[in-house]
Amino acid sequence: MDISPNHEHAAFRAEVRHFLEADYPQHIRARVARGASLTTEEVRTSEMALGAKGWLATAWPKAFGGPGWSLEQQYIFDEELEHAGIPTVTPMGVIYVGPIIYTFGSPEQQGRWLPGTRDGSLGWAQGYSEPDSGSDLASLQFSAVREGDTYVLNGTKIWTSAAQHADWIFLLARTDRSGRKQEGISFICCEMSRPGVTLTPIITIDGKHALNSVTFENVRVPADYLIGEEGKGWTYSQHLLGFERTSYARIGGKRKQLAHLNAIARAEPTGGNRRLIDDPAFQRKLSEAEIAVAGLDMTVMRVRSAVKDGGSPGKEASIVKILATETAQQITTLYLDAAGAMGQRAFPDSVSPDWLETGRWAPPGVATYLGTRAQSIYGGTNEIQKNIIAKRVLNL
Repeated sequence: MDISPNHEHAAFRAEVRHFLEADYPQHIRARVARGASLTTEEVRTSEMALGAKGWLATAWPKAFGGPGWSLEQQYIFDEELEHAGIPTVTPMGVIYVGPIIYTFGSPEQQGRWLPGTRDGSLGWAQGYSEPDSGSDLASLQFSAVREGDTYVLNGTKIWTSAAQHADWIFLLARTDRSGRKQEGISFICCEMSRPGVTLTPIITIDGKHALNSVTFENVRVPADYLIGEEGKGWTYSQHLLGFERTSYARIGGKRKQLAHLNAIARAEPTGGNRRLIDDPAFQRKLSEAEIAVAGLDMTVMRVRSAVKDGGSPGKEASIVKILATETAQQITTLYLDAAGAMGQRAFPDSVSPDWLETGRWAPPGVATYLGTRAQSIYGGTNEIQKNIIAKRVLNL
């Protein structure tokens, strides 16, 4: 993987940038810039705008409708998407379940689910975590009992991201309890609108509705909603997690945050205090975060370079997951440092409109900080990732 500047890369970057600035729905960019949560309609509008261009399922093989881009093009596109302030593509569809369907699904399943996933008209949720399982995914108790040509689903999934926007959910369900806990798990899909499916919002500490609890009570789905073989769900889930953990990198977004923090730190303060950038402690933290992003960037390149035509990044994705989540927390902590420094400045009795404008970054910055606290937990805790690296990467 070589992203050294050249004419082809520059032309591709210009094409992507022009589309995002001229043809992408700008009212959605404006809402994201304000830190507003998107409605289901706005999520669909955003993703269908990319899908109509053929730029939603960017890592899919061309045989399944992907654009056939090189790794360098995928990298540049992701960077430009985040730099432009486009909402993060809901990963559960094109990044998570799509590759599972085109790798392990039947031709009928591929025809049923891939087109809508690829063009953004079909929304997905991921049903993995359960209330009593913690980080031990293999201990799940959600059941799928075969009755003739149907499966009967019972149980609860929790921390289900973006389920309020989803048409379908893919989930892990226990179909056999006789063997090891990693055995007897199957990968099944279900419409969110099926009778017996109940969604309960979970409002997070930053005041947003991003997570949900989803309960299934005697939900019946056709047996051909099973992906691949019964009892092979654990294998498929590990394949999927390689895509999930690598997707957390978001290099372009992190660099945009660092540029924003640099601008905040270099702004001339009111009240007779020095600029934040002149504080050696803050300057050191900012430099350390920039170095961390550069290291994460190189690691992502190495991991992605080993992937062949839509395949899973594999066990090395755990390295990316740890670095990405710790770096995200390192960067967003700087927003708290900056807000604290601003709160210590002396101001006149009447606060000017200029000051209010200057401080507009603080509430969304703090909300972003709170949101990143969860990153070292979801997708498999960082402690679990270290065990995976020790056992499967280093063979200890």
